[in-house]
Amino acid sequence: MSGVPLGAQDYSADRPYRPPTRTYARLNRWVGVPLARWGWVPGDVAALEVPGRRSGRVRAVPVVVTRHAGREYLVALAGESQWVRNVRAARGRAVLRRRHRARPVRLEELPTPERPPVIAAYLGQGRRRGGAATEESQARSYFGLEPGASPGDIAEVADRYPVFLVRDPG
Repeated sequence: MSGVPLGAQDYSADRPYRPPTRTYARLNRWVGVPLARWGWVPGDVAALEVPGRRSGRVRAVPVVVTRHAGREYLVALAGESQWVRNVRAARGRAVLRRRHRARPVRLEELPTPERPPVIAAYLGQGRRRGGAATEESQARSYFGLEPGASPGDIAEVADRYPVFLVRDPG
């Protein structure tokens, strides 16, 4: 993953897990998570907290909460990342923390055929937050798609991006 260390992280490779660069990972841990917890980020960003599958220690990562069809979702841009594996091991039990508020949640993984509309909503949310340039950058860097990708194009890459429905615990 080359490029400017502070530029867009490239998650477009066709691999099960696309780890972030060291710089990006450190920024997420030391800047992204605290800012998400304190609410000094856009309203759709939160800190996801889930117990580590090996250590049991709570791990946190900043995530974008994507809204689609009246529901909330999380899209795992890096694929089979650590947080995805931890959520699975915790049977979906996690906490979303925003603006000093902790919200216990249950995350349910969507089957691949149900992911494309949520991924499209993720891209649309990028456009609303940062304009067309942001949507184009995210389409290319995160999903390896051209701007304005069709639902069929998104379906072709959907198996690389786990998507979770956010539910209240129950």
